[in-house]
Amino acid sequence: MTTLDDLPIRDDLRGRSPYGAPQKAVPVALNVNENTHPIPEAVAHDIVARVAAAILQLNRYPDREFSELRAAFAGYLGHDLRAAQIWAANGSNEVLQHVLQAFGGPGRTALGFGPTYSMYGLLSSGTGTAWVEAPRDAEFELGPETAVAAIREHDPDLVLLCSPNNPTGTPLSHETIAAVVDAARGIVVVDEAYHEFADPGTPSALELLEGRPRLIVSRTMSKAFAFAGARVGYLAADPAVVDALRLVRLPYHLSALTQAAALAALDHSAEMLAMVDDIRGQRERISDELSRLGFHPYRSGANFVLFGGVDEPHRVFEALLARGILIRDIGLPGCLRVTAGTEAETTAFLEAIAEFAPRGDDASKIASGAASVPDATDRPANRMDA
Repeated sequence: MTTLDDLPIRDDLRGRSPYGAPQKAVPVALNVNENTHPIPEAVAHDIVARVAAAILQLNRYPDREFSELRAAFAGYLGHDLRAAQIWAANGSNEVLQHVLQAFGGPGRTALGFGPTYSMYGLLSSGTGTAWVEAPRDAEFELGPETAVAAIREHDPDLVLLCSPNNPTGTPLSHETIAAVVDAARGIVVVDEAYHEFADPGTPSALELLEGRPRLIVSRTMSKAFAFAGARVGYLAADPAVVDALRLVRLPYHLSALTQAAALAALDHSAEMLAMVDDIRGQRERISDELSRLGFHPYRSGANFVLFGGVDEPHRVFEALLARGILIRDIGLPGCLRVTAGTEAETTAFLEAIAEFAPRGDDASKIASGAASVPDATDRPANRMDA
């Protein structure tokens, strides 16, 4: 039987594994940071009606510039953005791929701060861009001094900042973002896939766009909008950046059905985002209860919690899976990650994880910071994150 080794694939792809996370039919799936709340029924009916109308014109190519959708995204984001500053694609991964195709490539370098979203390295590799992962500060934080020092050391063509960071949930300060933009000579991408879950009043990097033509802020509808299956991501940037992305996109890359579904969802943004407060509450509930049990939850501004103090993480992962609860073993020593789901899903997880809580001296060591909780210099194994 033919294998990859028998084919003339690129040398830099040999030995690599495709992106992926476990997809299992379980009662409680809390492993890939999906919004587990269903789309409101009335909104779903409107989306279906818009898509049905688009089907009647599928004999024609879609609007190549997706002008109406770009205007709708600009309206949703605010900050006096114009449609000319918006780009969209099939999920934020494709948006980031376009950025790397336009501004990366052979002889160029992209810099991130690990552990971070594993697709950054994969997208860099796929576009022939060298990927460099610099360390974070303690507790997976990233201060301006650490970030700027890495930029000065590596002099990257692109910097990828995940805010809040995936897989750790760590928020990123405006001070750090501004320092990075000022220090970097190339493109700076702030990936705000989870921004809607941040604490109320948390500023967006969108506030820094004015006068910074090398800054890009990317978003997604997959998370807060509960639209993961629709595959819609977008970014805001200087119009010249959008012109550059046109050079690398495939023709008609956003289907008429995708555009129709996204427009309908944006027209109902208030209803679509109504569950965000509840998710944020479940995130805090998870953190509080894990801390009470003796685990070490890390600071999170996303819809998930990374927690340390886990003895044999993969064994715990398998034990929970056997009970129909799927969370994430991302390969960080002593850590697991769980998505904040519905109240019932959170309850099921907390009741199950309590059995594996640190006991006695272990719990005391974790509470005091003396236990084996990984610092930001630890690197995860080759397990993908979403």
